[in-house]
Amino acid sequence: MPKRKVRMTFSQEVKEELEKHINGSRHCQLAEMAAYVLNEAEIGESLVFKADNESLARKIFTLIKKTYNINALVEQEIFNKTTLHKICITDKEDMQKILSSVKYDSRQGKTVSPLIVKNSCCKRAYLQGTFLCIGSMSSPDKSYHLEFSSSDQGQLEQIKNIIADFDIEARITTRKKGFVLYVKEGESIVDLLNIMGAHVSLMNMENVIILKNMRNTLNRRVNCETANIIKSVNASTRQIDDINYIIEHKEYEKLPDALKDMADVRLKNPDTPLKDLGVLLDPPVGKSGVNHRLRRLSEIAEELRSRNGER
Repeated sequence: MPKRKVRMTFSQEVKEELEKHINGSRHCQLAEMAAYVLNEAEIGESLVFKADNESLARKIFTLIKKTYNINALVEQEIFNKTTLHKICITDKEDMQKILSSVKYDSRQGKTVSPLIVKNSCCKRAYLQGTFLCIGSMSSPDKSYHLEFSSSDQGQLEQIKNIIADFDIEARITTRKKGFVLYVKEGESIVDLLNIMGAHVSLMNMENVIILKNMRNTLNRRVNCETANIIKSVNASTRQIDDINYIIEHKEYEKLPDALKDMADVRLKNPDTPLKDLGVLLDPPVGKSGVNHRLRRLSEIAEELRSRNGER
């Protein structure tokens, strides 16, 4: 029996799109490479990039070849039942070439050198690479939430400042033993996807936002109309109760002709809106006139209840 294809999450779709994108200029390639060095690399006797995603491993391998003309070794290992894809640089000179090009400094933790991300295009490339390593987002069908998670708060503070350069507000909070930088506004997430180059995912998310807004608008309209119907029915029920009370207590014949006509029309048309009741009178009156007469009938009924001690 063929294996059932598992549907990707929206976060995986975004990453798959970004993994296919290769930046054209060398300075942007270095900015993206810096993200992989800081987040995916083990640095020792050799430089080893580990990724549990084959597409990301392929992108790192391609970027190393394209940027440095270095042929890295590709290996695999099983860790906690997960296949890790390893891109290994064993030559010391090649290893130093990569680390020097991204201005790596182990004393700076996981923060990138400002010289690497001084240009706007390089900031975009760095965010793209960083999202592939430590980013995720929820499906916009459920909620608007995009995040970067790290054990290094300084790294997230720097990412927050880079995002702020594009007029996007992000916040940092603690989670378990680490930190999370997150964006929750739908429009801000769309802008961030655009910055990172996930244009297809951006359009998919915008479609979801449009549909959700249409659905919310429709629900509000239905709820409003339902509330108006309930309000109208309740008002009509009270008006009919008041008129019947007046009739039961022999006060109907004492009413002015205009109020008698109004009472008769309301009793015969319990579901008719006020604006349409006026047309049934002879001569016709407007909504305000109908409202005034029905209010007067209610006042008379209340006076009778008060007089009879029923209030």
